[in-house]
Amino acid sequence: MTPNTPDQALAELYAGNRRFVTGVPHHPNQDAGHRTAVADGQHPFAVIVGCSDSRLAAEIIFDRGLGDLFVVRTAGHTVGPEVLGSVEYAVTVLGTPLVVVLGHDSCGAIQAARDSVSTGTSPAGHLGALVDAVAPSLLRAARDGIVDADGILDVHIAQTVEHMLARSSVLADRVAAGDCAVVGMSYRLAKGEVRTVAQVPDHPLPAPAAPADAAPAALAG
Repeated sequence: MTPNTPDQALAELYAGNRRFVTGVPHHPNQDAGHRTAVADGQHPFAVIVGCSDSRLAAEIIFDRGLGDLFVVRTAGHTVGPEVLGSVEYAVTVLGTPLVVVLGHDSCGAIQAARDSVSTGTSPAGHLGALVDAVAPSLLRAARDGIVDADGILDVHIAQTVEHMLARSSVLADRVAAGDCAVVGMSYRLAKGEVRTVAQVPDHPLPAPAAPADAAPAALAG
């Protein structure tokens, strides 16, 4: 059954990620029959606004298939009008109940922005726009005294969540009505695990029980 509430959708993502981490993926909804079934329409249960990094394929790390996830990817999960429009389409037209901002460790976009800020130079071409989009997160981390790479990543994920809600009244209204939630997640490249670092609304959304060393660490956003 397709999840139709924010808490059901989040629980399904965590369940799929645990299958991926433990090496027992189900590969659901990837057969020829399901391909035919979703040809005439889609009802994804989560929007994933993720980094374009080649190691961050959402359908794989969450063990999902065709029609399950509405995925929008940019380097550093930066958010412009096209990304916001895509998210708004998913939550209003498709009725998707969960939006996830998915970042990861060793993010090249964040490192490029750090290098640019530290040297006072801007990359050539459109890469400069990418750096400009990440720079506010670096400044916020600096104001909070956060200097380690993982801490900066968490700040950037949380900042992206806040930015989306501030820039999209459509998304904010859906969240306020209880029809949707926005969650920021951090992915570890080596371990394959995700954890929640920000969420709106700020009360915890339930996820399935997991071993203590694998439980997601939630941080209200």
